Amino acid sequence: MLDPTPEAASRTGRAPTVEPDGGVTLLEWAARMRQDQPAWRDGTGNVHVFRHADVQQVLSDPATFSSDTVGRLSGGKRQAPRGTLLLLDPPLHGKMRRLVSKAFTPNLIAGLEPWITELTGELLDAVTGDRFDLVDALANPLPVTVIARMLGVPTEDRDLFQGWADQLLSTDPDDPESVRSMEETAVTITAYLQGFIEDRRKTPQGDLLGTLVSAELDGERLEDEDIASFATLLLLAGHITTSVLVGNALICLDADPELLAKVRADRSLIPAVIEETLRLRPPFTRIERVTTTATTVAGMEVAPNTLVHLWLLSANRDERVFEDPDAFRPDRANSRQAAFGHGIHYCIGAPLARLEGRIALNALLDRYTSVRVDPSVRLSWHGTNVFGARHLPLCVERA
Repeated sequence: MLDPTPEAASRTGRAPTVEPDGGVTLLEWAARMRQDQPAWRDGTGNVHVFRHADVQQVLSDPATFSSDTVGRLSGGKRQAPRGTLLLLDPPLHGKMRRLVSKAFTPNLIAGLEPWITELTGELLDAVTGDRFDLVDALANPLPVTVIARMLGVPTEDRDLFQGWADQLLSTDPDDPESVRSMEETAVTITAYLQGFIEDRRKTPQGDLLGTLVSAELDGERLEDEDIASFATLLLLAGHITTSVLVGNALICLDADPELLAKVRADRSLIPAVIEETLRLRPPFTRIERVTTTATTVAGMEVAPNTLVHLWLLSANRDERVFEDPDAFRPDRANSRQAAFGHGIHYCIGAPLARLEGRIALNALLDRYTSVRVDPSVRLSWHGTNVFGARHLPLCVERA
């Protein structure tokens, strides 16, 4: 197992893993790097960036820092499907984003609130007893079901989506067998979606798959691979963002019973709780870019075609931006958190994740007079890239 101490990270050239205590060691390492090595070149030549201003600088300059990690790092031998928004650069990115943004307008998202509220109630209705796993009961099925409905695929298949998402999220890029399994999962998802895409070509519908099937980009229809790629991205990134957000919010509130009581009494505090949760415990710890030319990041000279890791988890705790950065303070005036990115790739699903998080927290506080993380269970955590618990056992008392 990788030694997770800061000293070992410098010695081995790899970042620490997220430890069972919630990632404290990873946070200590990131804090030291912000102070001593704001730009760090690891043992493979990749560059890691830790300070808030430097992360924002990179995300604001897509011409110098490309999102096309697949194409550039393969020397142009591989091309990401146009539906993989996270891996697209301008101008294609802007064109594709304008297409899919039709499903994410503020009015459309707000219109989902009554149904999401009803769905949340149904999921909690299925809970029995005074102990349950929040992730299995609510935090996973809620966003997966919402995304399935938006796409226009059967919500009854959410267990399939969840299994695929778990497989993709557990991929270890350093393990060939894990990568092979991930590729097989991707093929399975594409085959599943293919039937629905073909149906939309025969019979147009107003769901997101139907919108993508009928859309034109530069006078051309999207290929099936493009559509399947976007749907897969939405199922993966969309569900894990909300799932981890809800769990992390409860973890933060559980650590401060006085604050939890205030939130229970005044639900107008929930949006601020969600923002502070995103700052303190962002769902994704880092994102990547690749340099298109020689440049300088945080005082370090970086060659072209260098992979740059942007540590959102570290930027969100930068002492230069956030006072008392390791404290959970929903009332802080400065909320420049970077959990959803910045610039042209700012998360298109951010309003939906915030809505789902708000509805879920309200529902839990409405239904239970007491909600606590079970102190008798040692939590298990996602890997280094996702900052949250795989399962979150709760002890509750019903209203």
